Amino acid sequence: MSGVVSDTSPLIALHQIGQLGLLGTIFGSVLIPPAVAHEAPGIERPAWLLVRSLEKPLAPPVVGAGLGPGETEAISLAMELHVARVILDDLPARVLAQKLGIPLIGTLGILLAAKRRGLVTAIREPIDTLRAGGFRVATELYERVLTKAGELQ
Repeated sequence: MSGVVSDTSPLIALHQIGQLGLLGTIFGSVLIPPAVAHEAPGIERPAWLLVRSLEKPLAPPVVGAGLGPGETEAISLAMELHVARVILDDLPARVLAQKLGIPLIGTLGILLAAKRRGLVTAIREPIDTLRAGGFRVATELYERVLTKAGELQ
């Protein structure tokens, strides 16, 4: 397995805090299905962010899950390509990916990975900025991520 597929919300979240480039640095390249490209028109696509169409019909377990177009195509593309990871934030999409055995990471996981690799010095402020802008993060998850980052005692 290799490659990474992203849904829309992590792209938008990282773009909002000026950290979209972390995806390219951490993963090299990131694939997005056409629906994700359509859902994120305000994000200028760097060379490492590649639109990849599905070659097979949408996966039946994904179609019946009631997810949005971007999530549906992202999970289906991840299944089709047998990628190493799918980047998702929406809880129903994450639950489905886990049920389907697709390894996943979200925006907070990307920020934590960036901190561990020394790509950013702190993640509390960017996460707080996201939360202030309406990005929903459960308090328990917020505290767990900041503890892992060494930013919460």
